[in-house]
Amino acid sequence: MAERLELRNLVIESDTPSTSSPVTPITSPKTQVNILGILLAALSSLFFSLSSLIVKWLSDVDPLELATIRFIGVLLPTIPILIYKNQNPFPKGQRLMLLLRSFAGATSLSLTFYAFRHMPLADASVIVFSVPVVVAIFARIFLKEPCGLFHYFALFLTMLGVLMITRPPILFGQTTKHNNFLGPLAALLSTFFAAIVYILLRALKNLHFSVIMTSFATYSILQTSGMAWATGGMCWPKCGTERLLVVALGVFSFSGQMLLTIAAQLEEAGLVAIARTVDVVFAFMWQIIFFNEMPNIFSIVGAVLVTSSVVLIGLRKWMMSMPTTSVVRKKFGFLLL
Repeated sequence: MAERLELRNLVIESDTPSTSSPVTPITSPKTQVNILGILLAALSSLFFSLSSLIVKWLSDVDPLELATIRFIGVLLPTIPILIYKNQNPFPKGQRLMLLLRSFAGATSLSLTFYAFRHMPLADASVIVFSVPVVVAIFARIFLKEPCGLFHYFALFLTMLGVLMITRPPILFGQTTKHNNFLGPLAALLSTFFAAIVYILLRALKNLHFSVIMTSFATYSILQTSGMAWATGGMCWPKCGTERLLVVALGVFSFSGQMLLTIAAQLEEAGLVAIARTVDVVFAFMWQIIFFNEMPNIFSIVGAVLVTSSVVLIGLRKWMMSMPTTSVVRKKFGFLLL
């Protein structure tokens, strides 16, 4: 118990080294935890991208039904962890925040599906993946997290990369058949609710991840299954292959959600949101491997930009852990702004 309390105190400490405290070695627990938050966020992107790959394969299954299956896959493995850790699924004083996190997450996913159905995929994608910008603003306002020159530069690289990858027709001069304003509105609202999720996860960092995931999955199952039933989209997967993919969807969803929840508890909300955009790069990898669709030069440049922003974040965290007298830290001090 003492070790757990010590680790928690290390997590919630500020990134900025104190001038009055002893120099912290690079291999200290604090350094490992900070770097771990970025790595877990990026790894969660891998699992979420695999989930998206399965959803693309299962084109005959209603998206809302797949969302329900995804949340079931998150809930079932989480319940034993909750019981083993002897956690209260409805802790006093934080029930409302858990409910808001669950509502925001389920609503964001539903609005994303609606946007993809009622507007060009490229336009919807660029709006949905602009969530780091909204998160940075919300984190600054509600969590008082720093947002200096480096953060703005990383956000710029990320958004420029996403724009190059998705190439929205509104910016690249392509015509579109969709003029319904409800699609873009749904995409914007999806981004808004997704940003709220990151902020709430950061605010709930003292809770065990199994508590957050249990409440989130339970509520989301009720919401998405109710919507699928109301629209007549509920059906049983047809063959053995589809059923195996459905099981894999649940496993990947649980893994990604668990890693994302822990990452948001360990790291600043804005940096976690930026690291999560790596799933754009993974998506193009699966496109080449499984669908034999080669990306053009715009997609390649965009993937490099998005990956570069995450690498720069990791480098900054590494340099922040160095002593103030470090030659490397002095040489690249502009990254610490």
